[in-house]
Amino acid sequence: MKDRFAVSLFRRTLAAGVLAAATAACGGGGAAAGSGQAFTIAMIAKSSTNPVFLSGRKGAEAAADSISKATGVKVRIDWLTPPNEDATVQAQRIAEAVNAGANAILLSASDAGKLVTAVNDAVARGVPVMTFDSDVPGSDRFSFYGGDDALMGKQVMDELAAQLGGTGRIGIVAGNQNAPNLQKRVQGVLDAAKAYPGITVVSTFYHAETPQDAAAEVLRARNAYPDITGFAMIGGWALFTRSLLTDLDPKKVRIVSVDALPAQLDYVDRGLAPVLFAQPTYDWGAVSVRTIYQHVHDKQDVPAHVQMDLVRVSKENLGAWARQLQAWGFTDVDPKFLALPQ
Repeated sequence: MKDRFAVSLFRRTLAAGVLAAATAACGGGGAAAGSGQAFTIAMIAKSSTNPVFLSGRKGAEAAADSISKATGVKVRIDWLTPPNEDATVQAQRIAEAVNAGANAILLSASDAGKLVTAVNDAVARGVPVMTFDSDVPGSDRFSFYGGDDALMGKQVMDELAAQLGGTGRIGIVAGNQNAPNLQKRVQGVLDAAKAYPGITVVSTFYHAETPQDAAAEVLRARNAYPDITGFAMIGGWALFTRSLLTDLDPKKVRIVSVDALPAQLDYVDRGLAPVLFAQPTYDWGAVSVRTIYQHVHDKQDVPAHVQMDLVRVSKENLGAWARQLQAWGFTDVDPKFLALPQ
């Protein structure tokens, strides 16, 4: 299990590099040279009500605190995420961060097309931008931390096909239609589905990225297509509410989804979603903040794409994953999962 939760070589090197720089600056101990300096990172995610972005915030703040203690440089996270998805508001927040004197910006784009200009303007004014989760292709951002979205879609489709025995009618639950990362995941599902002649994709269902809207869309899809036997969820919004546990029968419908946060684990336990592909959302913040600090503060080169790998969560490793979430600071993990041996 340890290997499944291990960070990538780059992330290990990154963390070691930050600490090594701190040790060198401190002469092996004591306060770092330049103690008392401030380094502010404006974090602009998609939605402040979406639990996955709140976990990313936790990771960012933990990394900032760790760097601050190690180096004496006060690293601060300025949380500028709008309450609901709105690329126009995100663009405004980018400008606000620049005007407020932020040293860097960390962004997950709701609509990349609407944010290229805002990102480029920030960079032109001397504020570097890094993206996570949802990139802004073609912009002047210096790095992106996230998975291979097409591969994510393929993983979901391949697993769902296995759960359905290679036959069935499925729907894709897809969130924001304008998010480029989600568009790529949908295409990954569609491309992978071609390998399964017994599988028919009836439609792709978009919705606002809230648990209530997502769950309602799943039920609308089921009512419109009563013969649906599976849902490929490229984001786990609908599983943040427990309503589908009573509204869907695991003997008739199977779900495979991206995301495996505490509220979603009951779906694995009950068999409605036998497999979830977890994004290490805590690392959206933790890895990104360390990458920003290394590149912007320490003037070191970093990859243009820092790869994030998914973790397959099923009943076989449900306990281990629950304990990983708890270790990342989640306080709402059900004790029954923490007590599982695996």
